[in-house]
Amino acid sequence: MKVGLFFGSFNPVHTGHMVIANFMATQTDLDMVWIVVSPHNPFKDKKTLARDYDRLHLVNLAIGNNMHLKATDIEFSLPKPSYTIDTLTYLAEKHPDKTFCPIIGSDNLDSFTRWKNYEMLIERYQFYVYSRPGYEAGIYRGHPKFSFFEAPMMDISATYIRQCIQSGKSVEYLVPDAVFADLEQSGLYRH
Repeated sequence: MKVGLFFGSFNPVHTGHMVIANFMATQTDLDMVWIVVSPHNPFKDKKTLARDYDRLHLVNLAIGNNMHLKATDIEFSLPKPSYTIDTLTYLAEKHPDKTFCPIIGSDNLDSFTRWKNYEMLIERYQFYVYSRPGYEAGIYRGHPKFSFFEAPMMDISATYIRQCIQSGKSVEYLVPDAVFADLEQSGLYRH
């Protein structure tokens, strides 16, 4: 089974994330996409993160009964900060019957050589790259370990959603319906 791994803080998960995840799961040769909720991206500020299990809960709500998608907390038990190579190595050992393929935006290619053990990542894994406006593939265009896809893009950011919530503005339609209902009820991100 070929599983795409869509890593992110998902702080909170929004409609743009879900469009990409579903596109990769249903319009490529991937059998399934696991949405990997990361406890701490080494390139991001941890102070703005909601609690790990709150973010995981929202991702599960966003997925609903979509059989092509699965939320995973696999990185919660791994050393922090989370490094892609460590997570992939762990998953490969735990699930030898699956082939894992990281899903990344083309914006990540600019900093790819700063990733821990990036040469080993390229050697061992096939990357599924979705285009982001303003970011070119650069040296990776045509590289056999990088497959490029034109997934539908929505100009939504989790930062914008958090700002809206903090200032009392509605985020309806920016997040999946079940996520919106939960955010309204829980008050998450209001303070």
